[in-house]
Amino acid sequence: MRSRINIGIALLVVGLLLVIGFALSLRDSGSPDPMATGEKGAPGLAKFYGQKLTWTNCGADRCTWVKVPIDYDKPTDETLRLRVEIRPADSPDPIGQLFINPGGPGGSGVEFLSAFAGGASKKVLDGYDIVGFDPRGVGDSTPLKCLSDKALDAFANVDPDPDDQAEITDLSQGTIELGNACRENSGELASHVSTLEAAKDIDVLRALLGQKKLDYYGASYGTQLGATYAQLFPAKVGRIVLDGAVDPSLDDAQQGLGQAEGFQRALTAYIADCIKKTACPLGTDPVAAQRKLSDFMQGLDQKPLKTNGERVVTEALGFYGIAVTLYARENWPALTSELTQAFKGDGTIMLSLADLYLGRQSDGSYKDNSNESIYAVRCLDSIGSSTVAEVKSSIPAYEKISPAFGRPLAWSALGCTDWPLRTKNTQIRISAKGAPPIVVVGTTRDPATPYEWAQSLAKQLDSGVLVSREGDGHTGYHAGNACIDRIIDRFLLDDVVPKSGVTCKAS
Repeated sequence: MRSRINIGIALLVVGLLLVIGFALSLRDSGSPDPMATGEKGAPGLAKFYGQKLTWTNCGADRCTWVKVPIDYDKPTDETLRLRVEIRPADSPDPIGQLFINPGGPGGSGVEFLSAFAGGASKKVLDGYDIVGFDPRGVGDSTPLKCLSDKALDAFANVDPDPDDQAEITDLSQGTIELGNACRENSGELASHVSTLEAAKDIDVLRALLGQKKLDYYGASYGTQLGATYAQLFPAKVGRIVLDGAVDPSLDDAQQGLGQAEGFQRALTAYIADCIKKTACPLGTDPVAAQRKLSDFMQGLDQKPLKTNGERVVTEALGFYGIAVTLYARENWPALTSELTQAFKGDGTIMLSLADLYLGRQSDGSYKDNSNESIYAVRCLDSIGSSTVAEVKSSIPAYEKISPAFGRPLAWSALGCTDWPLRTKNTQIRISAKGAPPIVVVGTTRDPATPYEWAQSLAKQLDSGVLVSREGDGHTGYHAGNACIDRIIDRFLLDDVVPKSGVTCKAS
């Protein structure tokens, strides 16, 4: 589950970098480096909890590397490095450090720093050092290495809705080849990028940065990571916010069915808005609009769209190019533009949006390894068990929920069935008994993490507090709803726990 994607941000990135660079130059990066709490951790981990960190300036922030074991059951064996970057608080006397994670799996917390700070209130930036970290296998931390860029292109274009046995074999073989490539190119690390192990890493980071309790904001998959931490270390939980919640109790088939419903809700909301406009490429009738879009997406299987270059838009790329625009309401004009062009036979905009979703750059390279790590983490967390027969029998239910997205999401249940790597560090059940209140945020028309998942996670947590945002888009904090922002800020800064079940109306 990728975190919020805003097309407008991508288009304005150059200007934003100039503004952010100027703003950061005004902050003081000379504050003392954090001191460790002196904890020793579980048996065999004292050297990790007690390691000496070397801090350097990275722009106006402070950066360091932290060493952790690849396998926590074998702490004397191989180790890996985690990259940590701290944005110092704007006030000289912050209340603590707020750890952040943007989701994925595969999202970089270091890269997320500037975006999070850009949306945060002055009080939060005054009150907290913001800590961005790259989870194991991700970003600048010891990375998971799997496929070449060319091979990743082929993997991303595998038909997500196979029509015959040959295409089913291709779908299965793509997963096997990806897993084998991760093992061949990353060795032991490929079997140790589970959420359970990443949560253990966070505890090492917390102690080394001098925090007796973990204050944490996690978006999308970051909610699963945060909830897992709370389950492992309930006594170390401080103020934790889980936004755009994942339900860790679901298997692959259940997650796919939930996402089918989530994306369909978002698409239905877009269609209802689009047909009111004279330039809507889907017409004026909502039923006909839905049928036109569904037929178009399935038609890409037999007739990919041409673009202004050599590449074409396949059914897979069309799926990504449309899905990415549903992560934020601000992206709906981009969806209108791409459909207007696509219905005229030109897939250029759709291809560029698919590339944005996948992180594919204009030179054919990928900006990070998130397309690989998302499989590696998910397939270690929940070993797949769905069969082809089960998927085929489930397709009518998926199509009923989502005519546009149902079939590909039904087949996604096979994503981990043939994953060649195994682990004993699978996802654990979540209750976090003994933890203080944990705030769970759900958005009613969230496409990627359906609202029901937030409701479910809040119930699974013994101290879960559900906060609901009525509206569109993925995640709720910093999404333009003053009510949500105010509730979360008061919780983080003043430990004011919201009343469970409170709902913030659309603004």
